[in-house]
This record gives sequence, structure tokens and C-alpha cells, in this order.
Amino acid sequence: MTNFEKKLYWELINEEHIIQDAWIDFRRNEYKLPDGQTITPVYNYSKHSFSLVVATDRSGNFICVRQYRHGIDEITTEFPAGGIEYAKKEDVAGEPCITKENIIASEDEAFEAAKRELREETGYTSDNWTHLLTIPANATISNSNVHIYCATNCTLSASQELDDTEFLNVVLLNETELLSAISGGDFKQALHVLAYYLFKDKRVG
Repeated sequence: MTNFEKKLYWELINEEHIIQDAWIDFRRNEYKLPDGQTITPVYNYSKHSFSLVVATDRSGNFICVRQYRHGIDEITTEFPAGGIEYAKKEDVAGEPCITKENIIASEDEAFEAAKRELREETGYTSDNWTHLLTIPANATISNSNVHIYCATNCTLSASQELDDTEFLNVVLLNETELLSAISGGDFKQALHVLAYYLFKDKRVG
């Protein structure tokens, strides 16, 4: 960090874990600002980092899923995606839990999660994969990452293997239909929209 950047940095003074379990580490923090004053409460959280897959079949259709999202209380269309299991488990009151450190996944772990989620959510597999980008999912408030991949020339090779709390349908969209959903339809996941444009920019397969 340069001296110039140090003039922008917030110093963490106190950190309180409001909720810390196997799903989230939600924290209330106090920071010292660059001019010396303090600010609190500032809320941060860590959740599983996750992999997101822009997948196309041999006809060039985008392999999407429709499922309920409780944040907006709507059923949306999006790309297959799923959390990466954290490799190191810390204990809080004897239970496995999320920490700031153990949700940072390697690209090998993220790639395995991407292949698994595509197969389990849709039944499709591919031998043509490209890593598009790894980036913080919400840098303002969280340190979790999204690992974005594309898989082309996918073939339907298995049945869905959904988790007990997963309810989703597979839909195939051509590019015109996908763009219509992005611009005015039900494709409402911002990182998934980013993933499409990354795919379009690199356009592989």
C-alpha cells in the first residue's frame, strides 16, 4: 500500500460477530477514518463464495434456470450457480461456521463447484470451459467472491440432482430471448447479467 493509499484506508477498531454460523458471518464494526474520527455501526458479512456458469448447448442456446428468490419475492431466470464449500471449518460453540478467511476459495475449488452446479442443477455437462473473471460479489459490504465461468457445447447427460431445498426448472433461451429478459424481463441477477456480457466479449466455443 502506498502512502497515498494509506490516506484512504479505514482502520478496524472493533469487530462484533452478530451472527456466525454455517451460512453467514454477519459483523458490526467500528472503524477509524483517515481524518481520525470514528464511524459505527458499519455492517459487513461473509458468505460462501460461489461459482456462476454461462452455459450454452450445441445449438447455441443459453442453459438457464428459473427459481424463487426471496430477496425480491419473485421467480427469476438466471444462469446455473452455487456456493463453494469452505475448505477449513472453524468452530463457534462447537458448530462449523463461516469466517472471513475460510470462504476464499481457490480457482481449482471454484472450477469443481462450477462443474458440479451445472450438472446437478441442469443435467448438462461440457468439455469446453473458460474462466471469465473472479471478482468480489459485493465489495461494499462483503468479501465473498464470485467465480464466473462459461461452458460451451454442453450436452444433456444426466438428470437433475437438486438439494432438498432446491426447486428449479431448466429453460433454454436463444440470445434474443435472453437479451429481452435482461432488458425488460425477469433476468434480475446483476452478476448474471455481468456474466453474459463477459461471455459475449470473449465469445468462446
